[in-house]
Amino acid sequence: MPKYVVGPMAPQISAEVIALLQQTETATVGHWRHWGFVDRRVQPVLKRRRVAGTAVTVQITGPDSTLLHHALGLLRPGDVLVVDRLGDDRHACWGGGVTVAAKAAGAVAGVVDGPCTDEEEVEASDFPLWCRGMAPITTRGYDLGGRINVPVAIGGVVVTPGDAVLCDDSGVLVLPPEEAEAEAREAIARQERGLRTQARVAAGEKLGDISGATAKVLAGLG
Repeated sequence: MPKYVVGPMAPQISAEVIALLQQTETATVGHWRHWGFVDRRVQPVLKRRRVAGTAVTVQITGPDSTLLHHALGLLRPGDVLVVDRLGDDRHACWGGGVTVAAKAAGAVAGVVDGPCTDEEEVEASDFPLWCRGMAPITTRGYDLGGRINVPVAIGGVVVTPGDAVLCDDSGVLVLPPEEAEAEAREAIARQERGLRTQARVAAGEKLGDISGATAKVLAGLG
């Protein structure tokens, strides 16, 4: 078994589908879909961001970030770099330097299943990043090995290279590329219906009457 495995770069999600995903709220998809949602403890460093892109996966262990630095040179505009830390919760593999490199490559976001560091520098770069909080102990170039562009696990979700990744304030959603467009279109339609419902409530109607909840309660009273 080689120390390093570097798989081919997967095809990118089309610009049309990315544009639809950028209009999609992860929480809207959560009304009907129950899989693909990353552990909610993977949170955004920057608020009020919604990004979508193509997954490029990296798997690195413990204190080593050698392969992560190599992966930064492979990124394309529109990619989301997804980093599987193999359960490590002590070492921050992503900081200010990695942020600058990812942004320079055109990546739209990073998702790390572990801690990061240099929050102030991430904010200064205005680069969307999701992780499990901050840590002061960083990884180094120990040359321990790792894998790029293989299926990885992020917050309980299997991420395959080329998957669609949607990130916002509510969390991170991973979708197979062949399902992304349909899910986005359904979400956008539901969001539009939701806005109409909010307008009706603001005009004086009761939410329970609109949703049918009140009728169910009254029927259940016997």
